[in-house]
Amino acid sequence: MNREITQQELGIISRSPQIEQIVASIRQVADSDLTVLLIGESGVGKEVFAKAIHQLSHRREQRMIPINCGAIPETLLESELFGHERGAFTGAVEARKGLFEAADGGTVFLDEIGEMPVGTQVKLLRVLESFEFTRIGGNELRHADVRVIAATNRDLARDVQRGIFRQDLYYRLRAAQIRIPSLRERRDDIPLLFAHFAFQTAARLNIPFGGITRDAMDVLIEYPWPGNVRELKNFAELVVTLERGEKITVETVDMHLDVMQRAPVIDNPNAIIHLPGRTPEQAERELIYRALIDLRNEVGAIKQYIAQTAVHEPAQSPPALPAAPPTIEQALEHADDLSLEEMERRLIRIALERHRGNRRAAAQSLGISERTLYRKLIDYKLKADEFE
Repeated sequence: MNREITQQELGIISRSPQIEQIVASIRQVADSDLTVLLIGESGVGKEVFAKAIHQLSHRREQRMIPINCGAIPETLLESELFGHERGAFTGAVEARKGLFEAADGGTVFLDEIGEMPVGTQVKLLRVLESFEFTRIGGNELRHADVRVIAATNRDLARDVQRGIFRQDLYYRLRAAQIRIPSLRERRDDIPLLFAHFAFQTAARLNIPFGGITRDAMDVLIEYPWPGNVRELKNFAELVVTLERGEKITVETVDMHLDVMQRAPVIDNPNAIIHLPGRTPEQAERELIYRALIDLRNEVGAIKQYIAQTAVHEPAQSPPALPAAPPTIEQALEHADDLSLEEMERRLIRIALERHRGNRRAAAQSLGISERTLYRKLIDYKLKADEFE
């Protein structure tokens, strides 16, 4: 029996329940060959989820070819999709395959499909229904066994009413429709995504990452991120590149974000600490993440853990995100061999070992509820009695 591909291996960086549900839906539809329509704001990572569907499908050994329907002029889009014959139009000096022929047996990802001209929509509908098409300037009927995944940030139902998107194509595309939530709807992912992009940038450029203060991280969590994950990635790359080892502070953040768009702080008197815009369960997930990155509980065990995994902490009070390893080789080795999930698993094991399997004491030392710890034990297939 083949091992199930993990969410992290699919390139989906998240801990939010919404994304977990989406990944579960993707696993259900991936191998069915259903046409999938991904909807969501610009920058939420729709192509990442399209690649995940392809990777989980029986077509994974074949190509997935993406095309942005809004980035190609209307006169060229049809040729890009279906190909053309020699002499079909000025400049067509030789016959050329389109993406559907090139992706035969694989997947075509049609990004921003709401920008596709109505005339091209007719031909696409034919491909979806019969897998048949003709090249521009040709008469030969061609066949392509292709799975189509489409994505849009537009309201296609409204476009159908306005007459700029074909109703029959709309219903054909949404055989399986999946909505990707905005980053504002999953703020508990912001620290994890920032850490991922920051260390990725530091490793790529061979520069240190000095971490980020908790106050600065709170600003990022409160910020509405109109550009979603793409905007967060660009921000992380910018500040890591410019600061080059300096700790990122609130002042640094204010220089590069439109602070006028910050979401208002909502006080929750029942919360253990202030975590803006999140439910109690999301706050508990944030606490376990902060326990990971602060590395301040169970000092003796944590020091041993750091020595084993070659993570070097600064002598002063640690920032909200740990400093990168001092060399690029160590950074890459750590990134490859130890995921954040593995860090969490090991930290839980350390806490259980220190408290001899006492779940309540272990949960208290980690700064989370016993219920959250119980859920994590199930997720990581750990048993508290193994540590008694």
